[in-house]
Amino acid sequence: MSWTASHRWDISGKRISILFSGLLVFGLGDSLLIKSELGNAPWSVLAQGISKQLEISIGLSTLLVSALVLALWLPLKERPGFGTVSNILIVAGAIDLGMHIFPAQDFLPLRISYVLIGIVMVGIGTAVYLSCGLGPGPRDGWMTALHVRTGVRVGRVRLGIELFVLALGWLLGGTLGVGTALFALLIGHSVAISLGVVSRITPR
Repeated sequence: MSWTASHRWDISGKRISILFSGLLVFGLGDSLLIKSELGNAPWSVLAQGISKQLEISIGLSTLLVSALVLALWLPLKERPGFGTVSNILIVAGAIDLGMHIFPAQDFLPLRISYVLIGIVMVGIGTAVYLSCGLGPGPRDGWMTALHVRTGVRVGRVRLGIELFVLALGWLLGGTLGVGTALFALLIGHSVAISLGVVSRITPR
């Protein structure tokens, strides 16, 4: 893309605004899944479980989890970028914002629409912030670093981590359900389609 950075700290006003927009959409999409009460994305299951145990907002819990995961980069000698740090702060804030602005729904079709719209928004947000080239989010960076250091396929690394995160989050009280299953099935397609759209509608 015309705004893609040459390195992870190659920041500019335009690049930052695009990055922040993508992360905001990502976080708001994640909050829709949570508000549906039909099942969260895997890492949000853990964040919600921790938020219930510590009696803090789910956004703050997300920030703490992200910071902990970022600390796990250190022994793997992975270097964060401006996008990595921004991911931690903006996604957490956007989740709390969404929890306040999106009304709870009792009507099942509306709750399902929250899940589906949330998945689309997370896909769009991911595509937009990745296009900036300012570094992956803490979770993705940790998974890819583990893949590089261990030689285990990245899909298997991701599956193992997310199954552990899901189980721990559920034990702590996070919501696991059909929304979680739909997220697992559809998020890859959502990101791929969004990346394709972003690449076609913007000049290189």
